[in-house]
Amino acid sequence: MRLFIKNIKQLVGTHHEDQVLVSGEEMNQLPIIENAFLAVEDGRIIAFGEMADWPGITDWRDLEVIDAEGKCVLPLWCDSHTHTVFAGTREGEFVDRINGLSYEEIAKRGGGILNSAAQMAEMSEEQLYSDALERAKKLIALGTGALEIKSGYGLSPETELKMLRVIKKLKENLPIPIKSTFLGAHALPPSYKGRRKEYVHLMMDEVLPQAIEEGLVDYVDIFTEEGYFDLEDTLAVLEAGKKYGLKAKIHVNQFNAIGGVKLAVEHGALSVDHLEVLEEADIEALKGSGTIPVALPSCSFFLGIPYTPVKPLMEAGLPIALATDYNPGSTPSGNMNFVVSLACIQMKMTPEAAVNAASLNGAAAMELSHEVGSISIGKRANFMITNPMKTFHLMPYAFGENHIETVFVNGAVFS
Repeated sequence: MRLFIKNIKQLVGTHHEDQVLVSGEEMNQLPIIENAFLAVEDGRIIAFGEMADWPGITDWRDLEVIDAEGKCVLPLWCDSHTHTVFAGTREGEFVDRINGLSYEEIAKRGGGILNSAAQMAEMSEEQLYSDALERAKKLIALGTGALEIKSGYGLSPETELKMLRVIKKLKENLPIPIKSTFLGAHALPPSYKGRRKEYVHLMMDEVLPQAIEEGLVDYVDIFTEEGYFDLEDTLAVLEAGKKYGLKAKIHVNQFNAIGGVKLAVEHGALSVDHLEVLEEADIEALKGSGTIPVALPSCSFFLGIPYTPVKPLMEAGLPIALATDYNPGSTPSGNMNFVVSLACIQMKMTPEAAVNAASLNGAAAMELSHEVGSISIGKRANFMITNPMKTFHLMPYAFGENHIETVFVNGAVFS
């Protein structure tokens, strides 16, 4: 199957195929071709450029031609931090927060992650998969072309493995690349009250090896935060991951800075995610490392907490990735278009920087830059065609609208 798209008003994100990510102030530079064409064959990008340089079509067999006059083409978003597999919504807690309770107060009352875990234990693997599949399809329709999904709502060996098996099934049945993260240490179940170390070791020494044996895990994770898990627990997770050749993607600095960033960097974590609270020492620790800071602005929006201070990170020459944190408690939305808008509106990122963060850098935070994240020769033809617009800047500007006309995954229309 071959596809040719002509007269593209703006072809956005045409990075060289060898570029893994974009860092610092260079994130404000986004390669764009005006009045462009894009050619696809067998699900891969084979050519692109200015229409003036188009060599013409000599072989029309099995060729679909699309005229994208007045429309933009962008790479699909790469969402590197989600909890897409969950058992039910938590709108009751949403009302509790409106009535004055904090996220931490709700958690102490048995809400939050413990609420989701209780629902998860009751749901069958089949129903869990069916619900997650429908959610993931909606995310793709909204422009997401690569996805990371965490466990963490099980809080027991059986249920954590159930979640991971569902993620594996999603990998097998969806056309986009999906990464699976074992977040066994997300919260402490009531049955382990006062025995936190024992619980961490249960997850790392018994559940993780079984998950690896079944081919269920790409990364490990832990919620490093006051009232959840401390630096000693985090070290145990980082070392367990290393033992099995797995990198870490760490929840850190959401409410408090307790040294988790430095520890994660020292142990080669792929990413540190949240960072709503950031100290100068954290930025210094990240400089020169291979650890990617990941901001989750829709979580800040929903909980009313600070936004990740991306400007100091960029000024320090660091790359930023944007992700949704899609989950039923703190971010009940997996819409990356809204994340890009929030990054521009609330975090003062330029549209160019936000697109880089949500595409190529998001791919890097899943080690997928060789496959997705940009319009590059040889990569998967995962891209969106927008509705007519003067410039792609309209997408983050008019944040309440869906500007996507068509989503292509592996060179085919996704429906």
